Amino acid sequence: MLKPLTQLADDHTAVLADMFKLLGDPSRLKIVIALLDGPLSVGSIAERLSLSPSLVSHHLRLLRAARIASHERRGRQMLYSVHDHHIRCVIEDMVEHVTEGAD
Repeated sequence: MLKPLTQLADDHTAVLADMFKLLGDPSRLKIVIALLDGPLSVGSIAERLSLSPSLVSHHLRLLRAARIASHERRGRQMLYSVHDHHIRCVIEDMVEHVTEGAD
């Protein structure tokens, strides 16, 4: 059973705040949203978002360290995806929140 959110330990609160800081960068957030479509290579992400591959790699390194993104090697290619369903749910819920009533 989950603890009430008000009982979240200070160290967990700090980690959570750091995750939100990471997602506060528009380029990183766009990368995470792109990864919701399925595994993508650095080149595919860079092309889709009109970012340089080196910038995408830098952002992915930070997102992987925070367990927001993960990678898998397929042959010679490294493919990136959202780390797990928790990340997917948070991003999808927030996208829905900011777009509701916007029509």
